[in-house]
Amino acid sequence: MPAKAQAVGRDYEYVRRDSVSILAGINLHSGQIFANVEDRHRSVEFIALLKRVDEHYPQEAMIRVVLDNHSAHISKETMAYLASRPGRFQYVHTPKHGSWLNLIECAFSKMARTFLRHIRVKSVDELKERILKGIAEFNATPVVFRWNKFDLGVA
Repeated sequence: MPAKAQAVGRDYEYVRRDSVSILAGINLHSGQIFANVEDRHRSVEFIALLKRVDEHYPQEAMIRVVLDNHSAHISKETMAYLASRPGRFQYVHTPKHGSWLNLIECAFSKMARTFLRHIRVKSVDELKERILKGIAEFNATPVVFRWNKFDLGVA
């Protein structure tokens, strides 16, 4: 007889209060995660992350951004910001249903399986603090992922 799967129970006092959006990017060469934890994921929040990344790298560097087609990533406001920085950013869009090609999605999965798993917080501010602390811990010992032909399904 197969083993019975364990379920995560919630007591009667559990109340889901709110949610937050993690807008993040990962430097593929160093493993460093850049993250902003926001109440929403609109163009203004995404542009703030792009500005933070822009400030981090030397002005002569081109920044390649791997991302999906979320509306904030391709909005008029975002496109206007990108146009104000010609040659600075290059978008590389993942195919639909190809989130595994975007390494920040793997980092999000690791967050969900580690420091966010089964947590309870008293406020949105506490949740934001815990997320940022967890990201700081990831950045203390960054992991650099090296693609190979097997990761891409080519063998």
